[in-house]
Amino acid sequence: MKSENVFGPEGWTPDRISSLAGKTYLVTGANSGAGYQATRLLLAKEAKVVMLNRSAEKSGQAIESLRKELGQEVPVSDIRLDLSRLDSVRSAAEEILQKVPQIDALICNAAIAQIAKQELTKDGFESQLGVNHFGHFLLCALLFDRIEASEGRIVMVGSNAYKMGLKKIQFEDLNFDKNYTAWNSYAQSKLAQMMTGYELQRRVQAAGKRTQVYVCHPGASRTSLLRDSASLFNRVLWGVLSPFIAQSAEKGSWPEVMCAIEDGLKAETLYGPTKRAQMVGPVGECPLDPVALDQATAAKLWSISEEKTSCQWAV
Repeated sequence: MKSENVFGPEGWTPDRISSLAGKTYLVTGANSGAGYQATRLLLAKEAKVVMLNRSAEKSGQAIESLRKELGQEVPVSDIRLDLSRLDSVRSAAEEILQKVPQIDALICNAAIAQIAKQELTKDGFESQLGVNHFGHFLLCALLFDRIEASEGRIVMVGSNAYKMGLKKIQFEDLNFDKNYTAWNSYAQSKLAQMMTGYELQRRVQAAGKRTQVYVCHPGASRTSLLRDSASLFNRVLWGVLSPFIAQSAEKGSWPEVMCAIEDGLKAETLYGPTKRAQMVGPVGECPLDPVALDQATAAKLWSISEEKTSCQWAV
């Protein structure tokens, strides 16, 4: 029996948001797609937003567009962050701690997907695992004390891919040096990111901390994610299918905005579109595959992540 959406038949929508004046949000991958739309929505509700993007040029273009639409005085800024490089993550975190006294939510939105051939980051990680998981893991760890002091939130933006592919963390070959496929490596990276979110929930609760951690997914949204990195075949296929099976990037941003601001959300829950295999539709609670809540695997992944990023996270 299907449960009713706790937000009503229309699900969660931005109509529920009142003024966010005085709040500050950080969004990774904010110059396009769902990250841009989340930034736009938060700014429209009077929040301050710091965009964390790899490209300074694209950040500038995005800020120009936002100011043209919302006004020249809109409180948006940017800090350069390349999640594929741990030294860049550390530099960005240092700059954030110098410039941003309050963090009401860190939205871990940035991602790369469907990399056709195996690529390694500067630090030696399979690129999707490096960007989607390790980069965000280190960023969250370095900013955690500031988020905790702000009684803020961490939002992990996952993907339905977590329950596809191999449905496991391939500890014996994290980089897929054997039998690399774009799909399996991407699925592992999003499973790792989501498992970390749920593990962090458990650790925060056990430590009596005030930070809230939530996990969501955007469904199938028309963004530049596949256009930027997938194989030619997958880009063409997505170009043909997306007008029929996907929603707008704006609607794809709603789950992450909701997780950043809505009161009364639950732990060990996945939020996102709830219709057509959770690809589109009203935003609410989605079915969660037990693989994401495997505590033994999550604890092992956490330990390995601390080792790989050379960062012991005191939580």
